[in-house]
Amino acid sequence: MIIACLNQKGGVGKTTLAVHLAAYLARSGRVLLIDSDPQGSALSWAAARGDKAPPFNVMRYDKPTLHRDVASLGQGYVHVVIDGPPRATDLATSAIGAADVVLTPVQPSPYDVWACDEVVKLVKQVQIYKPAVKQFLVINRKIGNSAIGRDVRDALAGFEVPVLDASITQRVAFAETAAQGVTVFETDPEGTAAREMEAMAKELLERCLLYTSDAADE
Repeated sequence: MIIACLNQKGGVGKTTLAVHLAAYLARSGRVLLIDSDPQGSALSWAAARGDKAPPFNVMRYDKPTLHRDVASLGQGYVHVVIDGPPRATDLATSAIGAADVVLTPVQPSPYDVWACDEVVKLVKQVQIYKPAVKQFLVINRKIGNSAIGRDVRDALAGFEVPVLDASITQRVAFAETAAQGVTVFETDPEGTAAREMEAMAKELLERCLLYTSDAADE
């Protein structure tokens, strides 16, 4: 499966989701994380590990031919995760075209909800020639018990894109692990942050399998 983490607004925790999703998927097979963000955040994360190899392979590929090249790049891997660019560019379109699933993190703020419209439209454009591409939204960096955190699901309902039930809370643990080049699965596997990431990854996979099953029955 090829999963692209994409949003057209920076600072939404896209790379954090991509890294943790890749780490979770690596439990069951070989995983490649493709860093197609010009900022190279995923590569910086891997470099911060020093001599300790990450649980998955990380490579840089920021060419708008990703949709054509991903099959060869991902050969031998069970899953490929793409950390996409933060703007609506040819590269973003190519990343969507390369993917089976687009996971879009959205912070619970009006600005982020409004910005989500751009990536939803971009996915719909790609679905014209690749209708099998699925998109899911996930609420990320949620502030617990805040009014906007509770109301954001109603705001996202207007996009007619499935929103994962699982959400990720803004936690210091994610910033600390990013600086160290590790994941919360490594630092505190039984902690709340790790449980949230695991719940998100499990739900995403379950929903993808459900879509695949429904398509096969049609």
